[in-house]
Amino acid sequence: MVATTNGSVHILRHRDYRTMPWKNGGGFTTEVAVFPEESDLAGFDWRISMAVVSMDGPFSTFPDIDRTLLLLEGKGMDLAIGDQPPVSLTTASQPFAFAADRATTARLAAGPITDLNVMTRRGRWTHHVERLTIDGRLDLQSGDHTMLLLALSPVLLDVGSGRTDPLERLDCALIGHRVTVDAKGHAEICIIRLRAV
Repeated sequence: MVATTNGSVHILRHRDYRTMPWKNGGGFTTEVAVFPEESDLAGFDWRISMAVVSMDGPFSTFPDIDRTLLLLEGKGMDLAIGDQPPVSLTTASQPFAFAADRATTARLAAGPITDLNVMTRRGRWTHHVERLTIDGRLDLQSGDHTMLLLALSPVLLDVGSGRTDPLERLDCALIGHRVTVDAKGHAEICIIRLRAV
């Protein structure tokens, strides 16, 4: 994985993530994912990915994993989780949390979708996903949790001493301490906070 470092910020470009094919109901998706370095595809404590899903089909299930899903692009999809009535998600929906160890099937409304998928191992990590609209500048501090920032529209990151780094749409940044997000007007971002239990 190729990345750049600017002060306390580790930039993860969308095109630099690991790219891998996934089988999804007879079609293929392309997923870009961030794992802790010591983890593998299934044995992770936390995992953050964006995937382009092109066909209806089941989600992979992961024992003892909690998942939050956010729709980034596309017309929408319905999720059938266990024996519950389907849940409809669109790009206007807030992050949706559910258990990844429950059988889940997606039905696309019309054409491919891009989703953000955040997962943490129950009992070891917790996570919180927040979608924000900002105008101007916003200060962020990682504190005692791991923070990743996903740009849903382009923004600038200011780490002080006159240093800035642009995030294009769907670029991601791992914030080691503190950063100011400069929207230069109106922008949407997603903040992902991971915390060890």
